[in-house]
Amino acid sequence: MELKTETPTLVFGDVMDATTTEPPAETNTEMTEEIVLTESERAQVEEFAKQIDLSNSTAILNYGVGTQKKLSDFSEKALDSVRTKDMGQVGDMITDLICQLKNFDVEEGQKGLKALFRRGENKLASLKAKYSKVETNVNVITTELEKHETTLLKDVAMLDQMYDANLAYFKELTMYIAAGRKKLEETRNGQLAELQSKAAASGLPEDAQAAKDLAAKCDRFEKKIYDLQLTRTIALQSGPQIRMVQSSDTMMAEKIQSTIVNTIPLWKNQMVIAIGVEHSSQAAKAQREVSDMTNELLKKNADALKMATIETVKESERGIVDIETIKHTNEQLISTMDEVLKIQAEGKERRKNAEQELGQIEQELKNKLLEASRS
Repeated sequence: MELKTETPTLVFGDVMDATTTEPPAETNTEMTEEIVLTESERAQVEEFAKQIDLSNSTAILNYGVGTQKKLSDFSEKALDSVRTKDMGQVGDMITDLICQLKNFDVEEGQKGLKALFRRGENKLASLKAKYSKVETNVNVITTELEKHETTLLKDVAMLDQMYDANLAYFKELTMYIAAGRKKLEETRNGQLAELQSKAAASGLPEDAQAAKDLAAKCDRFEKKIYDLQLTRTIALQSGPQIRMVQSSDTMMAEKIQSTIVNTIPLWKNQMVIAIGVEHSSQAAKAQREVSDMTNELLKKNADALKMATIETVKESERGIVDIETIKHTNEQLISTMDEVLKIQAEGKERRKNAEQELGQIEQELKNKLLEASRS
């Protein structure tokens, strides 16, 4: 919505429908409020006050209504501009965005993992998949937030125009009130006083009626001025209200902007760091496994080398035949020789005895043969 700020200009004789507001009964008809105007505005008020004709009922009825109508139209246009915008979801979207980022757990799934390289691949793939899913949601929310930010910034600019226009309407109403008060005071102190004096002097009913009619018109005009005062008060109150709404819109736009340019890039930076850390972690784990395997292999090789070396040295320090073997062999040899000698001796003894027995047998046989030959 485009609002045009106009320099306050007083016009007289606007013809349009208007509803006047009756002032309270206790309203003081003496206008003592000080109105601050510039020299040019005062000159315009002076000139305009001279054109006011309290005898013109229609002109009095429409006095200042043009400004009141402009203020009403202006408020209606501003309302039409903002009531179609639903900004309540902005807070929900920011909350949802924070939840999306907070629920993204980089460390999830660390426990109970097996197989170093397969574990690292699964962890990294899971991390990237979750990041991709969250990033998609974040991008959708970011797009919507950017739209709302644009709307808010347009509203802030519109509210600036609205404030300036409201200020101009306030000044314009102030000048109408000042001109009306001046004319009312001049009429009551001048023309009305003269008519009242003339009626009192002549005693004629027509003179009394003329004075009464003018007094009634002055009262009506005073009510009109009071009505303008109420409208001006509304314009006066609208100024800080506009600024409050504008401040809220500005703060919300700043919050959205901070979320877009700070929170989301920071999260993405942390995501890059997390993936980089995971890469480094995988490399460190792999290197640690290799180192542990190497150390274990070196220990086993050292143990095997020690055993082999000791056995080799032992074998190298042994003779071809152990002394124990030689001793055993010697003992067995001696024992064998002793047995042989013993057997030989026994055999010799048995042969000797056998020879004797053979000799005896032979002799017995010879004797038997001789005996047989003789018979």
